[in-house]
Amino acid sequence: MDPEEARGAKRTSTRQAWLRLFRLARPEYKMLGGAVGLLFVSSGVTMAIPFSMGRIVDIVTHAGATVPFGLTLGQLFGAMAALFVVGAAANTGRVILIRTAGERMIARLRRQLFDRVIRQDMGFFDRNRTGDLVSRLSTDTAIVSKSITNNVSDGLRATVSAVAGLGMMVYVSPKLTAVMLGIVPPIAAWAVVYGRYIKRLSRKTQEAVGDLTKVSEERISNVRTVQAFSREPQEVARFDVEAQRIFALARREAVASGFFFGGNGLVGNLGLLAFLGLGGRMVMLGDLSIGDMTTVMLYSAYVGMSLSGLSSFFSEVMKGVGAGSRLFYLLDRAPAVDRNPGGVVIADRDYVGRIRFEGVGFRYPTRGDVPVFHNLSLEIAPGTHVAIAGPSGKGKSTVAALLLRFYDPQEGRVLVDGHDLRDMSLDAWRARVAVVPQEPVLFAGTIRDNLLYGRPHATDAELIEALHVADAWYFVERFPQQMDTYVGERGVSLSGGQKQRVAIARALLARPDVLILDEATSALDGTREARVLDSLARGAPGMGRKPMTVITIAHRASTLQRSDSILVLGENGAIEETGPYAELIANPNGYFKHLMAAQAAEHAP
Repeated sequence: MDPEEARGAKRTSTRQAWLRLFRLARPEYKMLGGAVGLLFVSSGVTMAIPFSMGRIVDIVTHAGATVPFGLTLGQLFGAMAALFVVGAAANTGRVILIRTAGERMIARLRRQLFDRVIRQDMGFFDRNRTGDLVSRLSTDTAIVSKSITNNVSDGLRATVSAVAGLGMMVYVSPKLTAVMLGIVPPIAAWAVVYGRYIKRLSRKTQEAVGDLTKVSEERISNVRTVQAFSREPQEVARFDVEAQRIFALARREAVASGFFFGGNGLVGNLGLLAFLGLGGRMVMLGDLSIGDMTTVMLYSAYVGMSLSGLSSFFSEVMKGVGAGSRLFYLLDRAPAVDRNPGGVVIADRDYVGRIRFEGVGFRYPTRGDVPVFHNLSLEIAPGTHVAIAGPSGKGKSTVAALLLRFYDPQEGRVLVDGHDLRDMSLDAWRARVAVVPQEPVLFAGTIRDNLLYGRPHATDAELIEALHVADAWYFVERFPQQMDTYVGERGVSLSGGQKQRVAIARALLARPDVLILDEATSALDGTREARVLDSLARGAPGMGRKPMTVITIAHRASTLQRSDSILVLGENGAIEETGPYAELIANPNGYFKHLMAAQAAEHAP
């Protein structure tokens, strides 16, 4: 478990968790209130049955007995049947309302959770794997909803039945009732111990399910790599380890449940045995009629079932508390990067686009002991094509991550037209920036779907123009379905170069002021790359060829040569050199010259 989440779980008591669970159901109060009303009706009918049956037994076993309310025996049975119909109708309505409220709550809770997750900072996603988050969105939400809708309804019904049944038992025979009440204290004490154990076990089980989902999601999504290395047996073994962990926890729960319900059954049967012995003796002595004994016996059965239902309710709600604490962490977590919706928004007429890094120091949240930048300073003029070069792993992509504000620097500032990015509206700033990573992700869908992600209301003419600029239309038009061609999950049906060009077209459709290309043409040959870069130099489609600031992160000399200026990052994460390609490569003792020579030697045959 994430240490941050573990600390939050320790601060949340069981009582606080219960209160939060019930607050989640507040928007469904009308449905739940209606269900509670119908519950009282159905429970009232149910609890009238033992008393009625006892009276009927006395009537049919005594020839001179009178039927209540002046009814005939047939009319009495008809009235009872009508009462049963009312109870069944009320119970039907209760179930419908409870289930509907539960499903609405699941849908609302999943939406809230997804909204919170999707807005988290990159540090959060660095620490939490996708499979675990998906498990919380699917499995945990269902457990929480069930615990405070279906289970609460069943628990309330069991409580009403138990209280009403005990009241009627006292009314008919206090002595017999006292015998039956002797089983309550041991069952209640055992339920408390069992419930606490189940809460801890439930949390561990949900974490194990999350780990299983993580393993399966990651391996299945990367099945080509698994099969390419013939690692299927190892991955099955890895999956089995997680599955066996869940099985071990489930077995512990099964053992605990077996002892709990078995012990309850034993205590209940012993109580019933004592009840029959004492009740039979009272009938023989004439202190109790057969009908009254039947009534008390039926009420005892109802109360016993109700107490068993309360035990199940308690254990299920404790499962909900365990699962709920995992959800509360997500609902409560504030992103480390504040989106600052009320921050500075630069109007188009005032926007220049001058970017400046001023004394930036940065460490990734998951690698706090490894500095990436220390006192990094650089400036990018608006409307220029700037390349960032340097050795691998020295922070080239981190510049893009800081500029997109996926992270905030621990020291210094990133400025746009003199405004600190932290003071600006994050959504407004990101609307001006588009990025194409080295391994672009395409969503499962068509080429058109992926392009429209950049601009949802773009016309076909705009889509085709963007594909032309990205040098992609020539292969898209050859597909039988053209832009309606299905690309598969992560765009697997396209080549690497095709995916890159579709991703570039998607970025261009967003009409950005700043375009970041992170090795975005690495899969293209020299000719194709030149066409794409030359098209970008003329501007984005639909913008009147408005000049963009293009920031290219690259290793290839052909890419670097087409930039106006190159920022060369050194081993210590600082700018070693800056200037046009021709000027830098001409310096025989320059850092860039040696860097390019080293790269050429690495790729030499």
